[in-house]
Amino acid sequence: MSNQYLDPNLKVFSLNSNLGLAEEIAEVIGVGLGKCSVTHFSDGEIHINIEESIRGCDVYVIQSTSDPVNEHLMEVLIMIDALKRASAKTINIVMPYYGYARQDRKARAREPITAKLVANLLETAGAHRVIALDLHAPQIQGFFDILIDHMQGVPILADYFEGKDLKDVVVVSPDHGGVTRARKLAERLKAPIAIIDKRRPRPNVAEIMNIVGNIEGKTAILIDDIIDTAGTITLAANALIENGAKEVYACCTHPVLSGPAIDRIQNSKIKELAVTNSIALCEEKKIDKIVQLSVAPLIAEAIIRVHEEESVSTLFD
Repeated sequence: MSNQYLDPNLKVFSLNSNLGLAEEIAEVIGVGLGKCSVTHFSDGEIHINIEESIRGCDVYVIQSTSDPVNEHLMEVLIMIDALKRASAKTINIVMPYYGYARQDRKARAREPITAKLVANLLETAGAHRVIALDLHAPQIQGFFDILIDHMQGVPILADYFEGKDLKDVVVVSPDHGGVTRARKLAERLKAPIAIIDKRRPRPNVAEIMNIVGNIEGKTAILIDDIIDTAGTITLAANALIENGAKEVYACCTHPVLSGPAIDRIQNSKIKELAVTNSIALCEEKKIDKIVQLSVAPLIAEAIIRVHEEESVSTLFD
């Protein structure tokens, strides 16, 4: 692909959540990032100004709704409104990390379903399409009545571990819900899987139970979609070592890494944690144990294919 993307009607804008990733995506496509400013009124209200004409253009806005989630969500909603009023032809929201996705059903009485609420907000604001990466639950795709392309992070993680040439690998799901994801990675690495049977008494508190599958003497690779406080993954790693695993690697698509996460990872039995750059990591989170892999080529390719009306489904593999 040449360095210069020739269609002037493709515009890529970035808001504040992940400028580094947006710059990388724009570079892979071969366009400059669109000019816009995000400022605040003195009371904290967000003000957005698009500083170039986008009339009749297909606009792609890159924004992960990561911490501070509410700020980044409002930014993208206000941006959609600005684009709509500036006569953009299509408004495509590229959301490498889709926040509020963990409440995707009513697990208890009188609970909200925030994953659906966010879908409604994006739609009502005026988005035409969403490009997302590893939604917490695949059924979130069905919460949208607009087009949604759902990219997968497993191939990127699998390529990384294939390059390490590890011996006697077993892929481990830290809970029952992640078995499908673990199986996808295991198929790519031609490895067996194991499952950690755990019970979670309350949110962000994990309790390890037992391990289903043979992990003795093996190199275990734990996989999850999100690592938040890292309680689940570090307890899982310690349990694997206690039960005879030789060493433990871990990986996830979305490194939320809030609260005690970094300390827990640093002090755990995890040898290395591979994550993607769907969420930008601040300097304090860039510890030696964490390796960040780029999703920019995947997302850039998806944007080009959507724009040129080519098949995107081959990227799902």
